[in-house]
Amino acid sequence: MALSRLDSLYMAVVADHSKSPHHHGVLEGVEAIQLNNPTCGDVIALTVKFDGDVIEDIAFAGEGCTISTASSSMMTDAVIGKTKAEALDMAELFSQMVQGQTDDRQKDLGDAAFMAGVSKFPQRIKCATLAWNALRKSIERS
Repeated sequence: MALSRLDSLYMAVVADHSKSPHHHGVLEGVEAIQLNNPTCGDVIALTVKFDGDVIEDIAFAGEGCTISTASSSMMTDAVIGKTKAEALDMAELFSQMVQGQTDDRQKDLGDAAFMAGVSKFPQRIKCATLAWNALRKSIERS
């Protein structure tokens, strides 16, 4: 019964972020990092505004599946106010998590921790990590 409730919660959180994504749009005056997942056609354009070493604001635009959109929304919520190093650590933690590795720090990912179930569907890992990979590129270019 508990697994059933957890599955229902997962579905509700993912659906909410997909239907009403947070930080959806484009930040003016910031170069966008655009990535795509040729496997399923997901495309993301990520804009990140830094205040020194800190992520001050972030937004994403593009077309994606439910998993890609929800993961993008969750990622934007999780990294605002974080330093570049903290955000990179979170991106690595997220990547490991969706590949089935567990870590007590996953709770630090906020709602993105709900994406752990993606590990059961290897073909969806690229969908889930697309925004996080765009974040990495954005930090590398800053």
